[in-house]
Amino acid sequence: MGVNFFGCQDPAREVKVNRFLWICLGGAAGTGARYLLGGWVLGLFGSLLPFETLAVNVIGSFLISVIMHVALATRALSPGLRLVLTTGFLGGFTTYSSFNYETVKLAQDGAFSMAAAYVGIMLFGCLAAGFAGLWIGRLVVGG
Repeated sequence: MGVNFFGCQDPAREVKVNRFLWICLGGAAGTGARYLLGGWVLGLFGSLLPFETLAVNVIGSFLISVIMHVALATRALSPGLRLVLTTGFLGGFTTYSSFNYETVKLAQDGAFSMAAAYVGIMLFGCLAAGFAGLWIGRLVVGG
């Protein structure tokens, strides 16, 4: 058996490499879309509040719910395309959409206390990490 373009001798590994590359391409497209949308929203509403982040998170939360429902309820989207659109594109666009979908799914499954705990842990954990990062950054470079 010869080695293909990606250096893979195993067809299953080649599929994983291809999927990885498609997810990376989707992530790059999502990052670009976030930049373009953010600039448009900033021009439209100004900088009184970070409306560009709000717009990205609201749109991403909407899109991941639509994509996941369609992908899981029908055969309209393959598992690979679902990964490219959610993990790739929306992962580059906003990771908040994943957090939102996971929280909604917990609540939809009746795990309301788990959903609330997840929100609290995410919010306070990220705030604590942000303050810790700021503190470490100030230790390193001053300020």
